[in-house]
Amino acid sequence: MRVAMIGTGYVGLVSGACFSDFGHEVVCVDKDAAKIDRLKRGEIPIYEPGLDSLVAENVKAGRLSFTTSLADAVPDADAVFIAVGTPSRRGDGYADLSYVFAAAEEIAHALRGYTVVVTKSTVPVGTNREVMRRIRAASPDADFDVASNPEFLREGAAIEDFKRPDRIVVGADSDRARELMRALYRPLYLNETPMVMTSPETAEVIKYAANAFLATKITFINEVANLCEKVGANVQEVARGIGLDGRIGSKFLHAGPGYGGSCFPKDTLALVRTAQDVGSPLRIVETVVSVNDARKKEMAEKVIAACGGSVEGKSIAVLGVTFKPNTDDMREAPSLDIIPALQAAGATIRAHDPEGMEEAGKLLEGVSWCDGPYHAMENADATVIITEWNAYRALDLPRIARMMRGTVFVDLRNIYKPSEAEAAGLSYTGIGRGKAPAA
Repeated sequence: MRVAMIGTGYVGLVSGACFSDFGHEVVCVDKDAAKIDRLKRGEIPIYEPGLDSLVAENVKAGRLSFTTSLADAVPDADAVFIAVGTPSRRGDGYADLSYVFAAAEEIAHALRGYTVVVTKSTVPVGTNREVMRRIRAASPDADFDVASNPEFLREGAAIEDFKRPDRIVVGADSDRARELMRALYRPLYLNETPMVMTSPETAEVIKYAANAFLATKITFINEVANLCEKVGANVQEVARGIGLDGRIGSKFLHAGPGYGGSCFPKDTLALVRTAQDVGSPLRIVETVVSVNDARKKEMAEKVIAACGGSVEGKSIAVLGVTFKPNTDDMREAPSLDIIPALQAAGATIRAHDPEGMEEAGKLLEGVSWCDGPYHAMENADATVIITEWNAYRALDLPRIARMMRGTVFVDLRNIYKPSEAEAAGLSYTGIGRGKAPAA
């Protein structure tokens, strides 16, 4: 089949490359000429493990190409995917749909023959109906359907998620559109991937509800971690104890500095706004949003407390600044709250991240970027782990104790055992690992 993918951001580029690897002919479209030129040269603008080789292989095979011309890509396509950004609007938290609607109206003028226009972007309920209305208004005689096909890709594991998904969700009204979408995802039938065929509205809600539920699990275990610190319990053991319950599950029960990234912050907020507008507020999700916002700010206070109540004039090593490992994505990363707060309290920051320093350098001022974790920790008064990159999972703790000026070691991802850090001569602070109160 022939596919046009509008947008070469994270979702568009990964989806386009994976569809081409299934054997489809894919043209990825983006208005950013510089980005398209880089892609044509084989330069991948985002960090995602395995994506560079996947793109190169399919470009070489002639199944994947890149262009700035939507008008050239759309007429021959069987399916046209809209995979543009839907960021939160400044001030009110609603999803900004301007890029989606602009793409839809441009697609309308380029349609030739029957085409399914597929919304891959995360959009509030009712958006696909509006996309259909706008295309019909711009091109009354066009032969097309609109389908909702939300993505469920985890940054850092996106290729695996696309090729071996838990499910495929398609929201469409016509049998013709459903059959085309089944044909497009036919390679996944070998894996017996469940395909949920439903209405566009239901598909839109599925995406938001899934992200809100996962964000709720993260926020829940973070609040339980606070309780554990007060009563002398261990949040990791609590998470294991409840996660073994099949009704709950173990995923997304890792206490830390709060969720970030391109999805959870904006999607929970957009869902809250939609629910408020229709008079059906989601009070649990509203609380999740506010608790998570506060959580990231509280982490700086935790570091300051570990440093004896003040970081004035102190050098702090920060390991990991991206919102999660295996990505260079800095969107809504906890480090964007933690580092400025420490700087405002008088600390100087030396930081390292395996992939995120270029992006972080655009957002964080006054940070000294280091060649490696040990370089960052040299003569530091304190070390703070914010992101759990594999490169930080087996650090030489005795070496760290020798090379640091101070002994404070704050592990916001609970990578290390407190006993190991303390045996090496470090003063360890983790998340949700309370000491039993005195008898």
